[in-house]
Amino acid sequence: MLDRLAHADFARLVGSTFRLESAEVPPVSLVLLEAVELPRRAGRPDAPRAPFTLLFRGPDEPVLPQRIYALGSELLGRLEIFLVPVGRDGAGVLYEAVFN
Repeated sequence: MLDRLAHADFARLVGSTFRLESAEVPPVSLVLLEAVELPRRAGRPDAPRAPFTLLFRGPDEPVLPQRIYALGSELLGRLEIFLVPVGRDGAGVLYEAVFN
């Protein structure tokens, strides 16, 4: 399913909460802060979608290590997304997902 999703699918969900559920950590709520479309690479003009990034904010604890997590969204259902912690802001830990 992820291969069919595009920037526009997530852009309309900026500000919404995704529920992360993992056997290793208690359930965590992540807020989608931004969805940014990236330019297409010159070597891939026929790619089915333009690449994009997502930025989520989670709570200060736990800090999740980078890996694939199951995220639940009311509109998109259950998605397996590779998240990377990329920093903190005043409200929590920031996580990025990149879609090529």
